[in-house]
Amino acid sequence: MSDSNKITVTLPDGSRKEVARGSTPMDVAEQIGPGLARAAVAAKVDGEVVELGRPLERDTRIEILTPRDDEALDALRHSAAHVLATAVRQVRPGAGIGFGPAIEDGFYYDFDVDSPFTPEELERIEAKMQEVASAKQPFERKVVTREEARQLFSDDPLKLERLEELGDDEVITIYRNGPFLDLCRGPHVPDTGQVQHFKLLSTAGAYWRGDERRQMLQRIYGTAWFSGSDLEEYLVRREEAKRRDHRKLGRELDLFMFHPWSPGAPYWTDKGTRIYHELVEWMRDVLGEHGYQHVKTPLLYNKALWELSGHWGKYQENMFLVLDKESGEHEYGMKPMNCPSHHLMFAAKHRSYRELPLRLATQDVLHRDEVSGALGGLTRVRQFQQDDAHIYLAEHQVADEVRRMVDLIDYFYGTLGLDYKVRFATRPEERIGSDATWDRAEAALQAALGSIGLEYKLEEGDGAFYGPKIDFDVTDALGRDWQLGTIQLDYAAPESFDLRFTGEDNADHRPVVIHRAIFGSFERFIGILLEHFAGAFPVWLAPEQVRVLPITDEQAEDAAGLVKQLREHSVRAHLDDRSETLGYRIRDGETQKTPYMAVIGAREAEAGTVAVRKRGAADKQEVMDRALFQEMIMQEIGEKA
Repeated sequence: MSDSNKITVTLPDGSRKEVARGSTPMDVAEQIGPGLARAAVAAKVDGEVVELGRPLERDTRIEILTPRDDEALDALRHSAAHVLATAVRQVRPGAGIGFGPAIEDGFYYDFDVDSPFTPEELERIEAKMQEVASAKQPFERKVVTREEARQLFSDDPLKLERLEELGDDEVITIYRNGPFLDLCRGPHVPDTGQVQHFKLLSTAGAYWRGDERRQMLQRIYGTAWFSGSDLEEYLVRREEAKRRDHRKLGRELDLFMFHPWSPGAPYWTDKGTRIYHELVEWMRDVLGEHGYQHVKTPLLYNKALWELSGHWGKYQENMFLVLDKESGEHEYGMKPMNCPSHHLMFAAKHRSYRELPLRLATQDVLHRDEVSGALGGLTRVRQFQQDDAHIYLAEHQVADEVRRMVDLIDYFYGTLGLDYKVRFATRPEERIGSDATWDRAEAALQAALGSIGLEYKLEEGDGAFYGPKIDFDVTDALGRDWQLGTIQLDYAAPESFDLRFTGEDNADHRPVVIHRAIFGSFERFIGILLEHFAGAFPVWLAPEQVRVLPITDEQAEDAAGLVKQLREHSVRAHLDDRSETLGYRIRDGETQKTPYMAVIGAREAEAGTVAVRKRGAADKQEVMDRALFQEMIMQEIGEKA
């Protein structure tokens, strides 16, 4: 007969321990060893991160979290948000409190106050946070009734509003550290003493619940780490990210602009358009070599198409809708995606198995009605172009086609020096198609991944509403991850659009559709590349590849001849014969991150040579024969070095 006062905990290595019912994760850590107990920060119990003091009431799987674990960092940052709120209540006693979550690289807390926080107040708040941390206040969790919570937060209307949204069956918990009390689910580190290495970063206005009709709160952002070295490294990275901000570089390098009369839609200058076209043509040429057909489709469609595709029901809030003049109703929508129009093109002809896989690629303009607060330079826009493709194929062709797509992704990312990680995302709660169809789609895509041998992270519930997907997260020069490429398998659209092809048996069959992108949107991709290269694009992609500088007016004609010669071989060369000093013009070329500057003085003009200064080579220059210089540039461009 089992002892009802005992429970079994299973550790990550599969070993088991029997402990008293009501024991805590800290008790388990102490049984494993004093070193682990000293390092313990939180615990993961049956997949949920909890405090070390949470009683264990049933048999469970448990993992003790230390500063090496990402989940532990989230707990630390959530605790730092509470330390922040504790300090703010000391600096501004009447501050109303909103939410204080952990976020990527840090945390924030929203406060309802009469006026924005000043820089001087932030310094005082940070000093108070240090005092709270030094006090080592325990984070105490307590389960309360709804009525008890109402009494505890009677002076906090924001918390009362959140309280009333909780379901009848939800467990209501509060956390206290020192004088600060919060309605919170946790988890937290054991005490405020663990929150030692932090920095307040900025303030911003934020509407309560993100609703512009509600009151404006004041949000304080901060970051927190387990070590001072990690904090310092992050702050250095953050400063470097500011230096590389694509919005700043876009202005400095004169690549693009925005205007409030067309929010979320970039204007590309001549230089920016050169980069855009270089990427567009590169993608178009390579896809043509790999059997893709390039097509163009309309921008505006009757809502009947979007109802058929499922976008009207699942995606309408993200679409720009157009009123019909006669009915006064929204009868049309601008396309946010290319897939439905490609389905119409596939269905317009009788298709044979001999045509499959049929690869349709397009780079048409798309529009998505992003909320204004989410817009951010090129990385979140309302008007954009994707390197979009849809492949129609038989089910048995999926694995081979996915392999071909991964090879393309390897080529494009490899050329740009970008590493990537892979995520496999399964069915979301909001979706179209039967469970049986989703079972087949997920199994097919997972089998394709297995056949290629790609390692991936499973993201349950993160698929598109029409099918599972493989996402490719690119890592930039600062170690940040950006989701770019995607391969999405769709069994639902062929059913909805009644897509068919005639098989070898002369019978009708249903194709499968793969939605595929490599760069994602060209706008976002260029923004990411700008920050990755800090504006110093490789020669083949640079909007200005060579700047030719005559030392005096006497060499201007000779310099113009070199520019003409380079342009005849498709090198983007520019003559800078301004009356400014040579030093000034060289510094300007360096500021504009021009890969090569070719200086021509009296000796170079007489000898038919050029003094070449390469970007990043300080004050070094090499005198070269002009034909050799041209050959070198053309080779570097041709190889996309």
